[in-house]
Amino acid sequence: MSTLTFLGGAGTVTGSKYLFDTGGSQVLVDCGLFQGLAPLRRRNWKQPPLDLDRLDAVVLTHAHLDHCGYLPVLVRHGWRGPVFTTEGTADLAAIVLADSAHLMVEEARQANEAGWSKHRPALPLYDADDAERAIRLFRPIDFNAVRAIADGVDLEFGRAGHILGSAWAHLTMGDRSVVVSGDLGRPAHRVLLPPQPRPACDALLVESTYGDRGHDDAAATALFADTIRRTAARGGSVLIPAFAVDRTEVILIELAKLVRAGEIPDLPVFVDSPMALASLRVYREAVAKSWPEIRPELMHGEDAFDPGHLAELHTATQSMQANDPKKPSIIISASGMATGGRVLHHLKSMLPNNRHTIVVVGYAAVGTRSRQLVGGAREIKIHGRYVPVKAEVQVLDAFSAHADADELLAWAATEPPPATTYVVHGEPEGAETLAERLETEHGWTAVVPRDGERVLV
Repeated sequence: MSTLTFLGGAGTVTGSKYLFDTGGSQVLVDCGLFQGLAPLRRRNWKQPPLDLDRLDAVVLTHAHLDHCGYLPVLVRHGWRGPVFTTEGTADLAAIVLADSAHLMVEEARQANEAGWSKHRPALPLYDADDAERAIRLFRPIDFNAVRAIADGVDLEFGRAGHILGSAWAHLTMGDRSVVVSGDLGRPAHRVLLPPQPRPACDALLVESTYGDRGHDDAAATALFADTIRRTAARGGSVLIPAFAVDRTEVILIELAKLVRAGEIPDLPVFVDSPMALASLRVYREAVAKSWPEIRPELMHGEDAFDPGHLAELHTATQSMQANDPKKPSIIISASGMATGGRVLHHLKSMLPNNRHTIVVVGYAAVGTRSRQLVGGAREIKIHGRYVPVKAEVQVLDAFSAHADADELLAWAATEPPPATTYVVHGEPEGAETLAERLETEHGWTAVVPRDGERVLV
C-alpha cells in the first residue's frame, strides 16, 4: 500500500512538498521553499526531511519558489535524480532558481557588510552552482502524455492555468491514483487558458490559497484605474510589488488595455526585475510560437504586453534612478511579497512619501512585508531599519493568478468523487473553509492534513 507524507504546504501556503512512497519507489511532488514567518523560513535550513538515497524523482507542478525553490537544497545535499516538469516550467524555473540563488548570495553579502544579521558570517541557503546543478536535472514532458517516472509510478500533467507551464499532476501507482492540483489558475486569466478538468482519482490534493475568498474582477479593474489616476493627479507614482513570473505579464496586459481605452494616463511603465524581464521573454516567445496554453486572442496584432511607454530596467544603476520618481510613473518590481529583490529599495524610497501609492496585487503570506502593508502597518523593517509608511496602500488581490473559492470548488468537485480530498497549500482559515464546503455542499470526505502527517493512498 502506498503512503503520502505532507512535508510542507500543510497548514501553510508555502513550502509545498508531498512525498509518495509505494514501498519500492519514492516520488516527491513539488519541492518548495518556505517563506513568510521566521519559524517557517528556519525550516529551509534544517536537514532535508526525507531520505535522499531512497528518492527516485521529483515532480514540479510549476515554477514559483514555494513549489520549486527548495530543489537546490536537495542538490546541495547530494541528490542527483530526475526532475519532471512541463516545458514552460523548465524554462521559468531555470530563471527563478538562478535569481533566487543570486538574491541569497547578495543578501548574505549585504548582511555581512552592514552587520544587520545575527549570524557571523551570514551565509546563503544555496548558491548559483547549486541552482545550476538543479536546473540540469530537469526532464520536460508534454501535457496529457503519460510517462513512467519511477518503478510502478506513472505521471500525467494537465494544464493548471496558473502560470505558464503550470500543471496538475496525475500519479498512477499500481491500482491507485492521485491528483495533485498544484496551484490552480483562474478561468479569467488574461494570458492562459483555463485549467483542464481533473481526471478521476482515488485521492485528491487541492490547494486552498483563496479557499475562503472570492475575486471581483470588474471592481478590481475599476479600482486599479482609479488608483492610478488619483496618484498621478497628485504628482505621485505607483509601485507594484509583483511576482516576476506571470503577475508582471498580467499587470502589463491590464495596463495596456486601460491605456488604449483611455481609462488611465499614458505614463512611463518601468519593469525593474531581471527575473521578470527574463520571464517576459519566455511569455513573449510562448505567444509567438502559439503554445497550447496561450489564449488565442493574444497571438495576433500588437504586443499585448506593451502599455505604450514600457522601459526595461536591467542594471542596478537604472533601478536606483527610478527609486525617487521625479514625475508620475508606474514601477513594477519583484518580489511580490516584498521578501527581497529590487522592490525593497523602491519601498524604502517611496513609502515615506504620501504622494505615492503601493498596490499589492496578489496573495501576501503571513510574515511578509506585503502582508504587513495589507494589514495597515505604520512602519516596516527593510535592511535592518524601520521605514515609515505614509504612502497610500491599495490591495487588489483579484489580480491574483490563484483560483478563488468558487473556482477551486468548481474544479475539484467533479464526478466521480475521490475517496478522500486533502485540502493543502492554504492558511488554516482558507483550508478549513474549503474543506467544509466540500463536505457540506457535496458530501465528500475532505481533510486538512497536519504538517508531517502520513496517510495511506
